[in-house]
Amino acid sequence: MTDDIVMDHLPTRRDEEWRYGALDTLKGMSKDIFENWRDIDVPAGESMCETFVLDAADGPDLTRLRVNIGEGATAAIFAVNTGAPYSRMEVVVRCAKGAHFEFGGVTIGGGDATREFVTRIAHDEPDATSNQVVRAVHWGKAVGNFLGRIDVVKEAQKTDAAQDFKAILLEKGASANAKPQLEIYADDVKCAHGAAIGALDQTAAFYMAARGLPPELARKLQIRAFVADAFLALEDEARQEELLERALAVLDRKL
Repeated sequence: MTDDIVMDHLPTRRDEEWRYGALDTLKGMSKDIFENWRDIDVPAGESMCETFVLDAADGPDLTRLRVNIGEGATAAIFAVNTGAPYSRMEVVVRCAKGAHFEFGGVTIGGGDATREFVTRIAHDEPDATSNQVVRAVHWGKAVGNFLGRIDVVKEAQKTDAAQDFKAILLEKGASANAKPQLEIYADDVKCAHGAAIGALDQTAAFYMAARGLPPELARKLQIRAFVADAFLALEDEARQEELLERALAVLDRKL
């Protein structure tokens, strides 16, 4: 299993994994909370897929997962994060030979909340793959964060790992942060990351308005397509639609 940081103190900004966290909301919390991990083991050749909705509205929400993926196995995690005032999901993964890990996440909402995903993927053996797609949509003074680290050891040849983060900010007070981190010691790998933060495409909005779509509907359609990217790898269409609707329900309150 990947080595985890054992904390003997409450998080501070000196801890890299917490550099964008809303630390003021954590005051008074027990240190034991930060050692509360859920372990998921995926046996060799097997597959698992889980979906999560983080929607706590009355206090900090911390979800921590450690995933050990056996040889030739597949694990997929998809999540919508709408919580407040601080909602955070951490996922630590170890990929064995020929394993695959898929992550799709959406942070969405307004207010002054901070919502974030923090991942650390360890490629310890050859021929494993991982893919992460994170989308953020925020307004008000809300913040959406993605901190993603990929470690590839010398023996993990033929690794193929990717991260893709994009954010749409609907109001000037909102913000987003992305920190991709790659530690690669193998020489025959494919590792890529990308990050983009911006506003809605006004050209597309004009195009839809010219065809008679109301502005609110046009914005919702744009955001729906944007958010849906995070769930394209989710093969269960019913679960995919459920996650989309949970995300868009928050947007409906804004529009």
